Amino acid sequence: MKGSLPKTTHELAVRNQGVQNIVMSEVARTQGILRLAPCWVPRSFLQPGLRLKLHPHDTYAYGLDRGGIDERWFSSTTEAANENRTPDEGLSYCVIGTERCTLRQAVKECGSALIGSRLWSKYGKWPVYAKFFDNMGPIPHHMHQDDAQAALVGLEGKPEAYYFPPQHNAVGNNFPHTFMGLAPGTTKSQVRRCLERWNEGDNGILNLSQAHRLQVGTGWIMEPRVLHAPGSLCTYEPQWGSDVFAMYQSLVEGRAVPWSLVVKDMPREKHRDLDFIVEQLDWDKNVDPQFKANRYLEPRVASEGDGFVDRWVIYGKMNGFECFSAKELTVEPGATCTIHDRGAYGLTCVQGQGSINGEPLSSPKIIRFHALTDDEYFCTEDGARRGVQFTNTSTTEPLVCLRYFGPEIGAPTIA
Repeated sequence: MKGSLPKTTHELAVRNQGVQNIVMSEVARTQGILRLAPCWVPRSFLQPGLRLKLHPHDTYAYGLDRGGIDERWFSSTTEAANENRTPDEGLSYCVIGTERCTLRQAVKECGSALIGSRLWSKYGKWPVYAKFFDNMGPIPHHMHQDDAQAALVGLEGKPEAYYFPPQHNAVGNNFPHTFMGLAPGTTKSQVRRCLERWNEGDNGILNLSQAHRLQVGTGWIMEPRVLHAPGSLCTYEPQWGSDVFAMYQSLVEGRAVPWSLVVKDMPREKHRDLDFIVEQLDWDKNVDPQFKANRYLEPRVASEGDGFVDRWVIYGKMNGFECFSAKELTVEPGATCTIHDRGAYGLTCVQGQGSINGEPLSSPKIIRFHALTDDEYFCTEDGARRGVQFTNTSTTEPLVCLRYFGPEIGAPTIA
């Protein structure tokens, strides 16, 4: 680890003047990559799984009242929707020598030069992000609103997907299973009765669902409006640039879920409208008899050559649209390869050491809360299309990197 951040991340804000010049100069020097600082996010209602490589003394670095840090966000231009959050919580920072700026600011100033003309003209921002999501046990059965529902409160919907990297899952923690959707034959009135019983203890929503055992090295896609209760594997989670959700489970491992987490992203006048809350669910998708076949992912080889293999680990369309995708690159000891991609991406190194376009690249053993690392980069679209060179400098260990992409770069379909 090299260098460290100031004691509070909001001290990193860089003046607007000169950001474009600084960022574009760095992109030219590195042939398309920007080094990023770790971005840590706590959740007050969950128990951290302690597999993020964050130093255990820093698990509650935001304060005990904020909860433990159970997420690390990658190449994020999205603010975390946490109460009492810091001003820049959830935002990734570019590190350029002694200068710092948020990736959101860099994209705003540099536009298509970073994310490509297609994404810039359609979205005017980097519209996705990814995270490591790491908890000791399961989290509540919940869903994420779609665009139309989120727009009722001025937000965007959130499709997401999961991959369970072996490097972060030496242990499965308390419950490596995920309840997904609702059992075929479930009725809306049954779900409504669960909501009616919210303050009576366990409202029984999981009795209406089915759990799937999670397998390290595989993944899932999850559309908006579909219930899911992620299990205790550490999860790499590409998703849309939004933090909307609605909880439908009242009690998890003895911890109460407040009603405010059911309705936080619903119109205020609907906060007690149980029929409205039930109708937020996409019924056909929740009770899909082919739920697993339509959403389960196993890695597919994208390209391979002398000393490397690149695999798709997140792919497929949701509601007919490819929202995002992700690959896992493995470079054997002593090997070098050049990888070409169709779009900009966020990258994190999960194993080994080497270089990326000549810049240091390594997976740290342990990270202090304010420390800089050499394991995270953002690659511009131009840089990705020209090709990025990866070198594994180890003689014994593979170099493994995860990288996620924005929408519609042409990933495989599930079928």
